[in-house]
Amino acid sequence: MGVRARTAAKAKAYVALTKPRVIELLLVETAPVMILAAGGIPNPWLIVATMIGGSLSAGAASAYNMYIDRDIDAVMHRTKRRPLVTGEVTPREALVFATVLAVVSTVWLLLFTTPLAAGLSVAAILFYVFVYTLWLKRRTPQNIIWGGIAGCFPVLIGWAAVTGSLTWAPFVLFGVVFLWTPPHYWPLSMKYREDYAAVHVPMLGAVRTRQQVGLQTILYAWATIACSLLLIPVASMGVVYSVVALLSGGWFIYETHRLYGLAIRGGEGKPMRVFHASISYLTLLFLAVAIDPLLPF
Repeated sequence: MGVRARTAAKAKAYVALTKPRVIELLLVETAPVMILAAGGIPNPWLIVATMIGGSLSAGAASAYNMYIDRDIDAVMHRTKRRPLVTGEVTPREALVFATVLAVVSTVWLLLFTTPLAAGLSVAAILFYVFVYTLWLKRRTPQNIIWGGIAGCFPVLIGWAAVTGSLTWAPFVLFGVVFLWTPPHYWPLSMKYREDYAAVHVPMLGAVRTRQQVGLQTILYAWATIACSLLLIPVASMGVVYSVVALLSGGWFIYETHRLYGLAIRGGEGKPMRVFHASISYLTLLFLAVAIDPLLPF
């Protein structure tokens, strides 16, 4: 392999450490909230700067996560191709990379957004690394419920980047993402229950029956939709958001009920169908958050 090919492979491995798909989902939350906070399109540079800082911050948290979890990643089929498992990146390189991203993201947000946004970014990294990865993940089936708080921070960061403060509206959206995370992730844990059982990580899908997981998924999906509707009076949302929240929420709930129905009838079900539906739901909801303030109704 030539120098150019080795360099490209190394760069690709470092990018993989940041979990790009997770970053994409977090960015889906950020820009719409900034539009809502501004009541229109904010300064384009501010949006770009916040997205860059948020991506670096999320990448740092993910890289720390892979560094800490490299032992179980080597056992699980879903994660055995990660760079620290294959040896494309050494543990020391991953730790240095994560730390550099954390520092750069903080300085970047401090310089180009607001101190509050930078502070929230640091809090998100610390929460994901110390509370979720090091404390909760391997100890309790409630891990993803509380650990998912880290994924809620982008809505606060986006709002703080625009206003320098926080109000009830971003906390409602924080609640939406918080309640959405379990019914988003638990179906994934159902699919990979053997992986989690093999490494003794008590994800709900690995330690509870399909019926129990299905019921919990339904309850959290209903709570998610109820919380999303709170934004209508809190932020004076219009027709577009209201309709999207109801229709997409109804579809999400239907998929969770469908999964549960198959489980109680003894069927295998298709948990990944709920997983993908949850992503589509959140994307549609935040798209509506972005569009609604731009319309006169």
